[in-house]
Amino acid sequence: MREQKIVDHAHPVAEIGVWLWALEDARRRTNEEIAQLSEAMIDWQPPHCDSTIGSVLYHVALIEADWLYDEVLGLDAYPEPASSLLPHPHRTKQGLLTPVFGETIAHHSARLAKIRELLLETFNEMSLAEFLRPRELERYIVTPEWVLHHLCQHEAEHRSQIGGLRIAFERAHGIETS
Repeated sequence: MREQKIVDHAHPVAEIGVWLWALEDARRRTNEEIAQLSEAMIDWQPPHCDSTIGSVLYHVALIEADWLYDEVLGLDAYPEPASSLLPHPHRTKQGLLTPVFGETIAHHSARLAKIRELLLETFNEMSLAEFLRPRELERYIVTPEWVLHHLCQHEAEHRSQIGGLRIAFERAHGIETS
């Protein structure tokens, strides 16, 4: 079977549609990694004290919401339903990802899907001028276009981290790695 490698988007503005497609492709690949997880892997603490897979999944959703609501929309707080989905702070006082325990794969996946849905609603209504309009924040100037680039890269980096944690779990438990 031959795999098709074509950018296919439905957004009426090509410059926005291409980035949304890339973001969705990144999530498709993350979901493929999530499909390889077991519930036992989610809260497993690796010996090298890295974050758990659950904490990383929470972080991916939180960062997506943060860039959407802070940088793109300029809001001081997450509106509902995002605020209920993301009750934990980003990091601990030591600068580590906030530990998130006791949530199922389905719960993590649902949170990721809902935050993505909220992001897509915003970007699907956005004009090209708004997409390219710089947002001046205290530490930097950013456009929604760059935000989507950053979120693609962020997700890919953490997908790799999740895969590494999955493999470490399998090795620690004598499971043949895939």
